[in-house]
Amino acid sequence: MQPQRTVSQYRAIDLSLFALMLIIFETLLLRASVHWFPKEPWTVSVTAAVTAIVMVRWGPWAAVHAVIGGIVFCTVNGGQWEQYLIYCAGNLAALGALPLVKKWGWGGLKKDFLKNLAYGVVTLLLMQAGRAAISMILGTAPAAAAGFITTDVITYIFTVTIVWIASRLDGILEDQKHYLQRINDPKNGEGGIA
Repeated sequence: MQPQRTVSQYRAIDLSLFALMLIIFETLLLRASVHWFPKEPWTVSVTAAVTAIVMVRWGPWAAVHAVIGGIVFCTVNGGQWEQYLIYCAGNLAALGALPLVKKWGWGGLKKDFLKNLAYGVVTLLLMQAGRAAISMILGTAPAAAAGFITTDVITYIFTVTIVWIASRLDGILEDQKHYLQRINDPKNGEGGIA
């Protein structure tokens, strides 16, 4: 018989795995853009998608992944302290999408394509707006700060596609407390989390 894990242990493992996926895929995408498409005026990122998924799974714990995404972006691109502040603090604005998760519920995001689409777009838009706001506080002109949105257009497609795919997979775009209750229901014949 396998020892049972607590919800806290499960959450720590789950958050760690999503952080690891974020670090690996964000690094690969950034390296590819630097080496294969260095002159292109756009970027692609998985930070908003991972943050959106974790926000549904664990709520405000998604802040960790928003910051990790900023750290990876700045580290791979050789950012200065200002860029770390812009991307790490700015990415936290994505948590403004939490009221949508609470209002629509994870079930609404799974069942309604338009809500799912809107959730992905709003998460990324808030993240970009947060970056732009922090950069303007640090002295960037508003026109230049708009670059946070215009250079990330392909990321919208990436984000909504990943969030939509996650909604089609069992247990991925689902509140994890509900998921754990569901899989531990004696009627399902499963178990393992206390």
